[in-house]
Amino acid sequence: MTAKLILTLDGAILREYPINKDSIGIGRRHGNDIQLNDMTVSGRHSLLTTIGKDTFVEDLGTTNGTMVNGNYINKLLLMHGDIIQIGAHQFTYFSQENVEYEPTMFIKAEMDATRMIDTANPLGTDMKGMPLGAAKLLNGPCANVVMEMRKPLNTIGYKGKTLATISRGMDGYTLSVVDDKRGDTNGMRPLLNGEVIAGGMVQLNEYDIIEISGFQMEFVFLH
Repeated sequence: MTAKLILTLDGAILREYPINKDSIGIGRRHGNDIQLNDMTVSGRHSLLTTIGKDTFVEDLGTTNGTMVNGNYINKLLLMHGDIIQIGAHQFTYFSQENVEYEPTMFIKAEMDATRMIDTANPLGTDMKGMPLGAAKLLNGPCANVVMEMRKPLNTIGYKGKTLATISRGMDGYTLSVVDDKRGDTNGMRPLLNGEVIAGGMVQLNEYDIIEISGFQMEFVFLH
């Protein structure tokens, strides 16, 4: 099987790219193998290199960085199901045979002004010493992937629709449901530990289970 990247934006599938070259450049400029029309993406942003059966992703010294499973990287060996975030876009790496990509819960770290201005301290001094939260996907095509949540704001959703946000503050992590103008979530209201979230902000505790349309993630702290 030829490994591939599934490009998504807010969970909606945009395109599939086979990894059939030794190197694949990703960036905003013309000349990249994968061009992203996104102002938070650098001209030459990331490079995928394949040696034998191994594929690596490398950040090319960019301002906003490249993340894999929510964690900023310099260069990393990709594993099946890894989620690469470049700007507002995500790539899911598929390398296993007979496994088809299907829409699943998406988790996206939102870019913020602090990261774009100060690359030396992306979290800010007020975040130092706080336990780092993460979301472990429990089922679906990306089961067991762990997404670190370093950003002050992370969105979660399904099939292109943002349904909730997870905010990181001085008192920990909170979950908020995002209703549309009609006050509903089109039948996809997130559940917390099997219960409907009534509204407002809910403090997240370790091992809480968030569920959207059958897809589950577990909130954990990285110790």
